[in-house]
Amino acid sequence: MTSPAGPVLDVRDLRVHYRTQGGDVIAVNGVTFSVARGETLGLVGESGSGKSTAAMAVLRLTSPPGRIVGGSVLLNGEDVLALDEPSLRRKRWTEMSLIPQGSMNSLNPVARIVEQFADAIETHEGKQSRATIRSRVLELLALVNLPGRVASLYPHELSGGMKQRVCIAMSIALSPALIIADEPTSALDVVVQRAVAQTLLDVKAKLNSSMILIGHDMALQAQLVDRIAVMYAGNIVEIAPVRELFRNPRHEYTRHLIASIPSIKERKPLVVNVVRTPDLRTPRPSPEMEEVSPGHFVAVSDEDRIEEVARRG
Repeated sequence: MTSPAGPVLDVRDLRVHYRTQGGDVIAVNGVTFSVARGETLGLVGESGSGKSTAAMAVLRLTSPPGRIVGGSVLLNGEDVLALDEPSLRRKRWTEMSLIPQGSMNSLNPVARIVEQFADAIETHEGKQSRATIRSRVLELLALVNLPGRVASLYPHELSGGMKQRVCIAMSIALSPALIIADEPTSALDVVVQRAVAQTLLDVKAKLNSSMILIGHDMALQAQLVDRIAVMYAGNIVEIAPVRELFRNPRHEYTRHLIASIPSIKERKPLVVNVVRTPDLRTPRPSPEMEEVSPGHFVAVSDEDRIEEVARRG
């Protein structure tokens, strides 16, 4: 097992393909990253960039026709991809958990909230008294600033923000070391987004958990994460501490993402950048990453190397 000083998650050369009639679509093309203990890592990119696919692979929740074809996912030093099904089930919720994007689709519409918590808790810890379960659920709801009465309600009786907070509370029910939040605020209005985002920060701090925050809202990422990994066409193209990335973005795609943030200080024209996405069915090497400043890595292509050599004479 990894010592407490090591990363809680260490992903190496992770590859995920989707089988189609036209050939395999290479959705995740050899990505490598780590998450330190207590750290929040932002995983950003446009729809189809591979960020959610990579996260589902970390949890071993890749669904057919998708399949993990290579790499390793070390959670506290143990390779998740090598675990048998019973061992994997024991790790979910207890060591790693998921906050889903669509809370309404994740909650059972015909079960009260307290019953859904009970299912998760008793699956891992065995049968418990109703009083014990209810006491734990009330404590968890209080952690996400929800009143105790929510425990007795059905999902349809809750607002979108309340449902999302219930999902956050369920994800932390067994105090996991790693929480993966898959665009947890994307379906919410701006005011509720901020409240849910603050709830995430508060919960993470109380548990001292690590977190992967998946999304495409760069403004939200700037407020919540410690480092950002930028994904494009199945590859990580830049990774850096959040302030360094916004101050000095080195990859063209990262600059486009940052430029897309609306400004409250000035009017900016809408800039449309036409970027040709490579055919994801064509095998291609994962880009080599270069460290351009301490902790700041950027993907460098052969063309970039030729241009750099030319500039240097």
